[in-house]
Amino acid sequence: MDIRDLDRRVLAEVDKIVSGVTDLGLRTPCAGWTLGDLLTHQVSENHAFAVALREGAAPDWTSGALGDDPYRAYAESVDAFLAASADDTVLDREVTVREFGTFPAPVALTMHLVDSVAHGWDLARTLDAPYEPDPEAVHVALRFAERMRTRPRPDDDVFAPAVEIAPGAAELDRFLALTGRDPAWR
Repeated sequence: MDIRDLDRRVLAEVDKIVSGVTDLGLRTPCAGWTLGDLLTHQVSENHAFAVALREGAAPDWTSGALGDDPYRAYAESVDAFLAASADDTVLDREVTVREFGTFPAPVALTMHLVDSVAHGWDLARTLDAPYEPDPEAVHVALRFAERMRTRPRPDDDVFAPAVEIAPGAAELDRFLALTGRDPAWR
């Protein structure tokens, strides 16, 4: 299993959702963020991950801009990320991700996958669009989120507090709950 293939599958699913964006002022499941804020975050993250994968670190993780065409800005950021992750030698690099630390590239790529799965759901829920990410990608994202929840937690945890859900919930719902999202949010 190549983490890059899983992320590509999720990004293809998210692309269908983002292509329908019209009202950037909509409220999202991300507390305090509008749809425009969420898309700007995704554009920023995609570009910064691309730089970090190529150069080992990115100096700015928040400079994404939507301009006059939010979908185009998003699609270009995805293209930049995919191009930077395509070279197999990237898998041998160390990558600094934000203030979280320096990791082997496969771990950094998994962090991007987690972000893609979570924010793909945020976007879909905001737009009341269907969201069916690749089950294998969801499984990998869930396992990563579980590991993050069991490590000694720093003061500034990467996720909001976990949400309680019914036992036996689907993997996507369990992942969302671990990342502080209520799967029932509407």
